[in-house]
Amino acid sequence: MKALVRWMLLVLVAALSVQLYFVGRIALMALLDPQSTAFQRSEIYRLVAEKGSLKWRQQWVPYSELSDNLKRAVIVSEDATFIEHEGVDLEALEKAWEKNTQAEQRAEKAASRLGSKAAPAGKAAARPLKIVGGSTITQQLAKNLFLSGERTLLRKGQELALTLMLEALLSKQRILEIYLNNVEWGEGVFGAEAAAQHYYRKPASKLSAYEAARLAVMLPRPKYFETRPGSGYLASRASTIAARMGGVTVP
Repeated sequence: MKALVRWMLLVLVAALSVQLYFVGRIALMALLDPQSTAFQRSEIYRLVAEKGSLKWRQQWVPYSELSDNLKRAVIVSEDATFIEHEGVDLEALEKAWEKNTQAEQRAEKAASRLGSKAAPAGKAAARPLKIVGGSTITQQLAKNLFLSGERTLLRKGQELALTLMLEALLSKQRILEIYLNNVEWGEGVFGAEAAAQHYYRKPASKLSAYEAARLAVMLPRPKYFETRPGSGYLASRASTIAARMGGVTVP
């Protein structure tokens, strides 16, 4: 019994130590720019392992040198209540849950129909189920900065804890600054400055409303849209985002 209690105490101390480590790391980010994120390091390893070389574009720029058009576009596209919430948007999560549930039900019905009769020769298989997120900008930043890509309840719980730490220790402006300087915009393309140079051959401070909107639309699937610049969805969605940007307040 004593051994069990001792083991449980050790686990508790270890868990607390990890959280204190994260608190310290995040507190430092109020003053120091992070050199890299967990996601970036995993991408470096993947690129070197798969291609034997590393093509990497990233240049940190201060918040004041990031176009307000880009800030507004990303907020509209990724997290409309960024200014108001405290890290988690419960309404967005609820809507995402409902959409995913409905998508799963449609997928099950489609699979059932295909299973009841042989599919015609040459007919393409059913498209993979699209999962809608609902994560806020702060949640995305927490995941990219510190966590792996695995999807477990433990990792999701840690993401929530990190999200609350970020909101408690950093300003909204600082959270958005770190996010925009580190988020992926293509294979080996990280941060707003690299994205602006890569796609438009101009600094991030000079992005137009439509250019910023296109970059914002790319965020959920940057590698996909990088290879499909003529995507009709990309153009249509960017126009919608650009039309909504006027009413957005940036931190």
